[in-house]
Amino acid sequence: MNYCRHQKELFLILASAHDDPNIYLLAETLLTSGTETLRIAMADDEIEAAEAAAAELKRGFETLEVTQPDPSVPVYFLYLNRPAHRNALTPISFAELPRALALLDRLPSARAIVLTGRGPHFCAGIDLSSLASLASVPSDDRAVASELLRRRILALQSAISAVERCRKPVVAAIHGACIGGGVDLVAACDIRCCDEGAYFAVKEIDLALAADLGSLQRLPAIVGYGNATDMALTGRRVAAEEAKAMGLVTRVFPSSAALAAGVTDLARGLAEKSTVAMTGTKAVMLRSRDLTVDQGLEHVATWNAAMLMSRDLEEAVRAQIEKRKPKFSKL
Repeated sequence: MNYCRHQKELFLILASAHDDPNIYLLAETLLTSGTETLRIAMADDEIEAAEAAAAELKRGFETLEVTQPDPSVPVYFLYLNRPAHRNALTPISFAELPRALALLDRLPSARAIVLTGRGPHFCAGIDLSSLASLASVPSDDRAVASELLRRRILALQSAISAVERCRKPVVAAIHGACIGGGVDLVAACDIRCCDEGAYFAVKEIDLALAADLGSLQRLPAIVGYGNATDMALTGRRVAAEEAKAMGLVTRVFPSSAALAAGVTDLARGLAEKSTVAMTGTKAVMLRSRDLTVDQGLEHVATWNAAMLMSRDLEEAVRAQIEKRKPKFSKL
């Protein structure tokens, strides 16, 4: 398969389909200056970005912690790190979460991410002491105040949605309480696992609020409309086994230790997959959630028009024939 030729053709097709001058420019660059030169320039930029991301991660966070338990395994753990406050989310948490995920997204050594919490609980939701300040706006004009508050809510929503925007698979490992904003957070994850002591609650109803950070939008697709409505209107606790029965989690482990070991094995398995295929699968599934079946099929056809030219596909086929594990490219 002539990878460079197909890559050039793809850019020309995309440029024609979208009438995007930037894509035309890229296609022209590929055709006139040579793919190898462009690839070297892009590789240098990617190396610099990865080094910068690694350096920033080392500086650490106030409300989060990022670790790589085994440097030889491309799996990172992202911890909510306010155990004394049951990992309740503050404005700083909402600022740090998308930054941490964006850095991990740029790190080639991160191929899978486990999102969990320090201490006995996963997340108790938004810190109530922060809730008043989030709802307070510096304006006597009701229209201005409403718009400012709307912008704050949108910013918080965007922070939670950063989990979905991350191209790497994100596995939630849930123990103890997962309440309010915690449910918003895990609903944005790709796979959810918990231990037997975990419980879930959409508690905003008891604060005279409608949940507004994603639970009402994502849960129906995960647990079904009826179960999502039950949780949202009652605010009741849903124990681990019921959560599994309704599809909120896919695996329940007997203890926190078993949960940690289980999600580590799961994440390692994900990290062994092609990053190109993983990124594509995640993107297509998220996009298809809001499309009809026919629209979703058209979307994945367009996506795979590019993916079927990947070196990872060639390597996967060759590995199957040679009966060995494939060695996929970093992304």
